[in-house]
Amino acid sequence: MEYNKHRYCVIMCGGIGSRFWPYSRARLPKQFIDFLGTGRTLLQMSYDRISGIVAPSNILVLTNERYADLVRQQLPELSDEQILCEPARRNTAPCIAWAAWHIAARDQEASMIVCPADHLITREDKFTASVLNGFAFVEANEALLTLGITPTRPETGYGYIQVGEPVCGDISKVKTFTEKPDLELAKVFMASGEFFWNSGIFMWSCKAIRKALRKCIPDISRVFDSTDDDTYLTIDRERMFIESAFPSCVSISIDYAVMEKADNVFVQTVSFGWSDVGTWSALYDLSPKNSESNVTQNCNVLSYNSSGNIFAVRGEKLVVVDSLQDYIIAEADDVILICPKAREQKIKQMVTDARLKFGDKYE
Repeated sequence: MEYNKHRYCVIMCGGIGSRFWPYSRARLPKQFIDFLGTGRTLLQMSYDRISGIVAPSNILVLTNERYADLVRQQLPELSDEQILCEPARRNTAPCIAWAAWHIAARDQEASMIVCPADHLITREDKFTASVLNGFAFVEANEALLTLGITPTRPETGYGYIQVGEPVCGDISKVKTFTEKPDLELAKVFMASGEFFWNSGIFMWSCKAIRKALRKCIPDISRVFDSTDDDTYLTIDRERMFIESAFPSCVSISIDYAVMEKADNVFVQTVSFGWSDVGTWSALYDLSPKNSESNVTQNCNVLSYNSSGNIFAVRGEKLVVVDSLQDYIIAEADDVILICPKAREQKIKQMVTDARLKFGDKYE
């Protein structure tokens, strides 16, 4: 297959996935788990999907240094130069900035797609077509492009993008970003037809994103401008620089740092079977149900007068329930979670509470 040598992909792989606790834990986050029983983890599926579009040698995985060995185990085809290890968690803006400076040192004409490692896409042919269209747009325009998903429910856990004036096919100027609205506002957004979910998938040229970072959040760009290109071209020099400089970056998402401030932000509305598999309800929606509308994840269940539940219990335990509706029952190692699906937005707070009371034992 002939690839465009100036196209790169950055797979962001450093999150903990605390909304999926206790299955997703600090020592084994959800991107390293085969949730759907396909034989491939979410990270591996992300790599497989993009390697048909971007040359495998131009794919970078940016992760926390504690997960470097997991990345190497799951993607042995990557060289050490393709795994960038953050010494500290600083959210997505510093992560993307480092990747942009790293790539630009190698290729001043580079364009890039940034993808989370823990998302699921079921219509890969549609994904490929959308990404190729996006690359063509950002290579012809000094644009910051995000991929927007048509909402299927009034979701309060996602950011929303309001589309403005169409500019090219399914690509429009972005009017506003709104981060995680309450339920009533999410209902208004969905009814209007003007708002799309923010997929967290971004595309731009290295020139455009570096220019935007310098303009919108110079505190971060100055960190990466403080050394020359040769640093990013030498593994040992780059590692030493990042170890000392990266922790000084402010912790902020690319949405807040750039996308909400820049005046050259566009959205491509797409339809390729996207899910961030970010919550138990999302996994429930994606999974096959039995005659009682229950989902069982690799476990044995006897249920009576119970429906709408998801059971995820590892090992040989038998789960027996009676008169239970719309609950999450999940066990992993030393944690059992029993929670109504309607209350799953509280799971992150539960993780925080467990940390405060018991330290990092159950994180």
